[in-house]
Amino acid sequence: MPADRNGAAAHQDLDYVEAMYAGSDDPWRIESGFYEQRRMELILACLPRARYRRGFEPACAGGRLTERLAGRCDHLLAADVSARAVELTRARVPAAEVSQLALPAQWPAGRFDLVVLSEFGYYLTPEAWQQTLAQVAASLSTDWTVLTCHWRHPFTERLIDTDELHAELARQLPGRRVLALADDDVTIEVWSADPLTVAQHDQR
Repeated sequence: MPADRNGAAAHQDLDYVEAMYAGSDDPWRIESGFYEQRRMELILACLPRARYRRGFEPACAGGRLTERLAGRCDHLLAADVSARAVELTRARVPAAEVSQLALPAQWPAGRFDLVVLSEFGYYLTPEAWQQTLAQVAASLSTDWTVLTCHWRHPFTERLIDTDELHAELARQLPGRRVLALADDDVTIEVWSADPLTVAQHDQR
């Protein structure tokens, strides 16, 4: 399983990303393989709410995860630095709003109660990751969830270690970590402003 698969769609080197898409519409093999299927199922299972009003997914790649997130959001904004990735996602998920954005410089307007940072952060410099999280924190609604998911293994294009990526969340996000999951391949963390657990919401 190559490490530089989904998150490379968020790489700010546009020439690099477009070159990858020139060779294949699925250069990171998101469409095949049990690992990717399992990763997406884990992401969806880790979200602490059944539904969100407005979500944001940077680095949407070809829209496979976008398609699943759209079913959990009243409105979902997906973005990628690659024009081809945006084209593919628009075709796959017509219900989502999809934009070509280079983050963190082109951060979208408005407030979000869900932000999903999947396979994204380690393609940024440490400074750009800090700026991205500052943008996330500034754009959150009063009742929000932030989910982060990153591959754990080293690879050539990575600029930040996964453990350091997730440590920065604690320094930047105003809420509390409500879930942490890690195996040999992937780390998933969820942060939230909600003081209640999933079970406590069901008991209300």
